[in-house]
Amino acid sequence: MGADLQLTVDKFTFRVPADRSYTADGVWVQRVGDDDPVRVRLGVTDFVQQHSGDMTFVHTRPAGTRVLRGEEFAAIETVKVDVSLAAPVAGRVVEVNDALETAPEMVNQDPYGAGWLAVVEATNWAAERGALLEPAAYLAVMKQQATSEAEAR
Repeated sequence: MGADLQLTVDKFTFRVPADRSYTADGVWVQRVGDDDPVRVRLGVTDFVQQHSGDMTFVHTRPAGTRVLRGEEFAAIETVKVDVSLAAPVAGRVVEVNDALETAPEMVNQDPYGAGWLAVVEATNWAAERGALLEPAAYLAVMKQQATSEAEAR
């Protein structure tokens, strides 16, 4: 669905794939298949993983868990920070990326691919997807955050 967007601030370059939606907090959302009910794969953006540092632990709510929009669906621990990640949609966790238990660094190495966190079966996709950001809108949010941090240094 088009080329990835990119932003370079200071010495860092951040990618924003055009084939998914985003939250302002840096969680990406990508629809999986055309089935109904809708399933979405979730992960953290390139900006979040670079900003947070090297992943040391990833905890995702187990399959079968129901989550509300805005409720924690995963947490990441890095050498610098612990980050709680809010679910961008309400639903039931149907799959988690078990590979992250032994290789959390995959989030740093491939945040939009092998480093995905969970798949959620969305209960109200039609209404909630409107609250998500398109790639260009997320790029603008990320640019503001990255620029503010670079200026603060």
